[in-house]
Amino acid sequence: MAEVEEQGRKLSEESTDESEEEDTEEEPKLKYERLTNGVTEILQKDAASCMTVHDKFLALGTHFGKVYLLDIQGNVTQKFEISPVKINQISLDESGDHVGICSEDGKVQVFGLYTREGFHENFDCPIKVVALHPQFSKSNNKQFVTGGNKLSLYERNWLNRWKTSILHEGEGNITNVKWRANLIAWANNLGVKIYDISSKQRITNVVRDNSSLRPDMYPCSLCWKDNTTLIIGWGSSVKICVVKERDPTEIRDLPSRYVEIVSAFETEFFISGLAPLADQLVTLYYVKENSEHMDSHGLGKPGSMTENEEEFRTRPRLDIIQPLPEGCEEISSDALTVRNFQENECRDYRLEHSEGESLFYIISPKDIVVAKERDQDDHIDWLLEKKKYEEALMAAEISFKNIKRHDVQKIGMAYINHLVERGDYDAAARKCQKVLGKNMDLWENEVYRFKTIGQLKAISQYLPRGDLRLRPAIYEMILHEFLKTDYEGFATLIREWPGELYNNMAIVQAVNEHLKKDPTNSMLLTTLAELYTYDQRYDRALEIYLKLRHKDVYQLIHKHNLFSAIKDKIVLLMDFDKEKAVDMLLDNDDKISMDKVVEELKDRPELLHVYLHKLFKRDHHKGQKYHERQISLYAEFDRPNLLPFLRESMHCPLEKALEICQQRHFVEETVFLLSRMGNCRRALQMIMEELGNVDKAIEFAKEQDDRELWDDLISYSIDKPPFITGLLNNIGTHVDPILLIHRIKEGMEIPNLRDSLVKILQDYNLQILLREGCKKILVADSLSLLQRMHRTQKRGVRVDEENICESCHTPILPSDTAQAFGVVVFHCRHMFHKECLPSPGNIPAIQYCNICSAKRRGPGSGILEMKK
Repeated sequence: MAEVEEQGRKLSEESTDESEEEDTEEEPKLKYERLTNGVTEILQKDAASCMTVHDKFLALGTHFGKVYLLDIQGNVTQKFEISPVKINQISLDESGDHVGICSEDGKVQVFGLYTREGFHENFDCPIKVVALHPQFSKSNNKQFVTGGNKLSLYERNWLNRWKTSILHEGEGNITNVKWRANLIAWANNLGVKIYDISSKQRITNVVRDNSSLRPDMYPCSLCWKDNTTLIIGWGSSVKICVVKERDPTEIRDLPSRYVEIVSAFETEFFISGLAPLADQLVTLYYVKENSEHMDSHGLGKPGSMTENEEEFRTRPRLDIIQPLPEGCEEISSDALTVRNFQENECRDYRLEHSEGESLFYIISPKDIVVAKERDQDDHIDWLLEKKKYEEALMAAEISFKNIKRHDVQKIGMAYINHLVERGDYDAAARKCQKVLGKNMDLWENEVYRFKTIGQLKAISQYLPRGDLRLRPAIYEMILHEFLKTDYEGFATLIREWPGELYNNMAIVQAVNEHLKKDPTNSMLLTTLAELYTYDQRYDRALEIYLKLRHKDVYQLIHKHNLFSAIKDKIVLLMDFDKEKAVDMLLDNDDKISMDKVVEELKDRPELLHVYLHKLFKRDHHKGQKYHERQISLYAEFDRPNLLPFLRESMHCPLEKALEICQQRHFVEETVFLLSRMGNCRRALQMIMEELGNVDKAIEFAKEQDDRELWDDLISYSIDKPPFITGLLNNIGTHVDPILLIHRIKEGMEIPNLRDSLVKILQDYNLQILLREGCKKILVADSLSLLQRMHRTQKRGVRVDEENICESCHTPILPSDTAQAFGVVVFHCRHMFHKECLPSPGNIPAIQYCNICSAKRRGPGSGILEMKK
């Protein structure tokens, strides 16, 4: 790291003019580190060709066709062998779960980093660029583009197949592509295009300015600043383009969006990369000058080159510039000493950045340098380096960094003293963590100083709590201070500090003393319960939590297996939270038996019902011995669930249930019980008389499918016109409507009679049609089956020496087939010697298989007779 720091110092110093005086030297804007560890070994044997940056990791492609996943320190976490030739580009989606890779030999791979499922294809031309949809991880955004001699869009459809669309071709090779939100920007030999993936429209063509430069040697740099701002760098030209919405009244045949160039300017050198930095730009320049224009540092000076002058490739520059509408202002400029810079071309450099933080990666074939914005700590380092201690102390009010090369602790203590003198006690205490570090003596001195000035609270949250700790007396002193003045702060410290930092019993005693003055203080009681928990006195903690009805009581019981301690506290738990308590009791019925719970709740029937109801929902049979008691509990506390219980329970006594329901005049439940006990006529009577619901009565009669019930229903309804209407509308498919119509008194006015009669006729016609259709189907099926049986029975049956007689169990064929023999083969495939069959009786032409005739009669009982 010392080498890297030294290089970073050189980078910032060498960009400054040699003639500048020391006291006028400006502080650099960026600091630099070389990416080392695994990267060093990779670039010794291979060369970097491309790199992509994600907030979580880096993806590096090489000239030998390998892709490495690196952490931000440069350590290799994964390696992929993609191709034997150069990797041209790597693309990652926003989640960092999917990667797209293309190589010089035409290979394109798109796959998940945690699964290799994806797109793998070889093309017959080099593929220069690839870009995934930023939301590629989502199922409806499985899209990516590739570019070689044309730009192709690949989309995965609902059949999980990839569909290809050509977005553009015919203007040379695609040299760069960047995808942001719904916009795809790409560069070819003639310019830069932008395509709107949502409207499927190309919305602009930004023409290339300097056409004399070879596009393969001086490639276009593209960078999205945000979802609508594209930065284009090509040669020495920079353009900043903003995508805007077109006025709907002006659209006509034009795209719904257009591009406005808000800034355009020329730069001093050739651009190798661009990245946004707030409202400024970071630009990577490729510098090539002649010997007459070289300064003592190897930096090129602008000017023209004559015929006899020799060209030199100098160190690349990283500048920060401020874009203006018609120009730019240089903010800083650093020349970078990358390895082998004398051998690199403009196309060999790339600039990538991390959007999560201001990190800029300068990639060259044999080196990767990381540039960071200098923060306040770096500013302090620089001031200390320049021996500006007074300014360093002032700057340290914002941020402090421990730099070993200087007596930083002395400066830090001076800074803490300064903050204390200013009365900024919290900031002073916060800086103690960095300044005091592992020096416990200094820590104790500072704690006593903060006690002297009455600011123990300020330093309390920054005290060491890990492997390095102060004496327990220090922590106890602070806890006593909070206990006197701030119960809430005291409770916070007890929750945050490990119990082993202090003498737990001493603090418990102190809290109990305070509770004597304020015995109902819930915050103190809760804190005392936590202290008892640290001390493993769970029974005392449980008592307090139950008293307070604290939400953590259930967690405490589960975590420390306190079920034996709550057997006599079940009512308290259920009074606090019935649902949680019942779930806990049912989940742990091996620790607290069902009988014990019922015994504890016997005097609280409303709680007993909740418990038994949930038990029944989980298992209809587990609590069967309590089903009789549950009838009265449902009737008393939960009538809506009484009927479902009666329907689902197979263990409740019906007589007892009927008695309770009749006493409470529960008609629906009584009807169900009467029907279940077989007294359907009485159940129907109750529906008609007490509910007066003809639809329910008809439904009940349909369920029972009893002719007598229909007669009773007709008899009861015959003098009630609305009931007759209901019967006429529903009876047609169960009882002959003529029986009902004949019994209607002449002259009775029946609502909607015509509609009911029409419905009866329609139902009758429908029945006739159904019967005729069924008859046709039955006849057709019977004929088909008869034909199939006939074809089957006409087939021959193989008889050989392996078959045996089912009667005598000897081979069916004689050993001497020259002699006459008789064999009977039935369609069921059973075989007999003819002489082994019994006499056919009165019908000598028909015999039956002895084995099958005991089981059935019918097809298969006829015979095939074979004689010789």
